[in-house]
Amino acid sequence: MPSGLKRYYGSGDLHFITSSCYRRQALLGSAERRDLFLAVLEQVRVRYGCVVLGYVVMPEHFHLLISEPERCTPSVAMQALKLGFARRVMALPRRHDQRPISLGEKAPPFHIWQRRFYDFNVWSEAKRIEKLRYMHRNPVKRGLVKEPDQWRWSSFRFYAYGEAGAVRINDTEVLTMKVRGAS
Repeated sequence: MPSGLKRYYGSGDLHFITSSCYRRQALLGSAERRDLFLAVLEQVRVRYGCVVLGYVVMPEHFHLLISEPERCTPSVAMQALKLGFARRVMALPRRHDQRPISLGEKAPPFHIWQRRFYDFNVWSEAKRIEKLRYMHRNPVKRGLVKEPDQWRWSSFRFYAYGEAGAVRINDTEVLTMKVRGAS
């Protein structure tokens, strides 16, 4: 791990996570890829037992607000999410010959993700609200939509209208979340 970078796990905090596509390329630029990412996120949520409080999938990065998983650390869950998505993308047909990319095939190296991810411990209600607002306003700020509810790859519609999406939000049956008092 690079010097100065520390992750704080085990205290039951929420985690605001940001991860970018390789060289900030828009590898999540299509609706198909964003839908696939959300399907993998839901599988990881269930497999590792974490509560997803919020998310947004942008063309070249994503943000998550999650609890600490019951069955692993957030680092392990992020590795599973990024690897699971990358493997599925690599299995998709290539545009020029419509054959899936084989891992044993002599193809140019194709990276999906930057190696690291940003993790910010969220331990107050005020920070939780701040991070959710930031995520949900991101597509508007970037000019992708005029209103947050128009971007279907975020948890905004759950909070605004109670609509279920591809990823189950605030599923506290998985575990008990801990948020320290407001500050």
